[in-house]
Amino acid sequence: MLGLLDLSAAFDTVDHEILLTRLSTAFGIRSTALSWIKSFLEERTQTVVFAGQQSGRSLVSCGVPQGSVLGPILFLLCTADVIGIARRHGLGVHSYADDTQLYLHAAATELAEQTVNLTSCITEINSWMTSNRLKLNTDKTQFLCAGTRQQLAKIATNSILLDGVSIELSSEVTLLGVVLDRELTLATHIRRLSGRCFYQLRQLRTIRRTLTMEATKALIHAFVTSRLDYCNGILSGVASLYIRQLQSVLNAAAKLLVRKKKYDHITATLHDDLHWLPIVQRSQYKACLMVYKSLHRQAPEYLTQLCIPVASITGRRHLRSAAHGELNVPRTYGPRSFAIAGPTVWNSLPSELRDQRLTTEQFRSRLKTLLFQRAYYTQCTACS
Repeated sequence: MLGLLDLSAAFDTVDHEILLTRLSTAFGIRSTALSWIKSFLEERTQTVVFAGQQSGRSLVSCGVPQGSVLGPILFLLCTADVIGIARRHGLGVHSYADDTQLYLHAAATELAEQTVNLTSCITEINSWMTSNRLKLNTDKTQFLCAGTRQQLAKIATNSILLDGVSIELSSEVTLLGVVLDRELTLATHIRRLSGRCFYQLRQLRTIRRTLTMEATKALIHAFVTSRLDYCNGILSGVASLYIRQLQSVLNAAAKLLVRKKKYDHITATLHDDLHWLPIVQRSQYKACLMVYKSLHRQAPEYLTQLCIPVASITGRRHLRSAAHGELNVPRTYGPRSFAIAGPTVWNSLPSELRDQRLTTEQFRSRLKTLLFQRAYYTQCTACS
């Protein structure tokens, strides 16, 4: 079960005094450093311009600038106690700026008992928010039960009672721009993503004749491929039907760029002219890069813990896989999870590419070259 918490105007309601006190007492930020942050927060003003008229300036007494680099970091530091509350209740928790998710794992028949713990945790978080002058929108909190079709059929309840408000279990939720469905097929997410990309391509097609090649490429990267590459690491193991939908978007973008017709072949253009990786290899590229960052302590700790070198496991250090820098592939997760998909695709790389001495740029370049060769060599072999 996944619970998505909703905060009302989260960044705008942070109390400066509470934040500065917490930075000092909980995180040891004092003296000159604290004065810098205080000067960053205080004496800010805001004004409204409408229909050519400008209002007077008003002093901003609370909140952190949302569009700034420091804003999200300061908000996370201010609400760090929420993480502790969730862990005290035995729940998993992730926070990205003001988006906080609570989650738990349980058998379908035991979900009702676990839900009580989840609701009590949210109630305690709500009390903490109130005492710290923040607002948790209980009625906008969303819950999603994820599992196989057989497991979901065993769930007896369709709603959760939270602070007197009955909240229906959602069939789909949007988490950081990704639509998650109950069976985690990503079907809805891919359908909506494809629709948005094709809309952008139709808009660009109307002005294509007035654009240069470079301008068109920049617009396609800004409005189409950037969307295809966003969170594409989660596409590992997704049904080929959905992968083909995204590949059709990439093919259409390439045809628009090089002025090909709808039913023209595009593989040779992708390989020879554009050097674009297909959708599957773009997903593998993201997964491998995340594993690389995890091994170099550049990724979140919860991902780093899932990338365990075979050489670090007692009793397996003598194996050939340990000498080649391979990672342990556990058997306690689903095959689409990062714990399985990440190490599996990493172990498929040649040993020289798994060399820990490679810089990030070297790894990126060599990885793309390898995936490029695998993608198009395999296709050419299959065609012949």
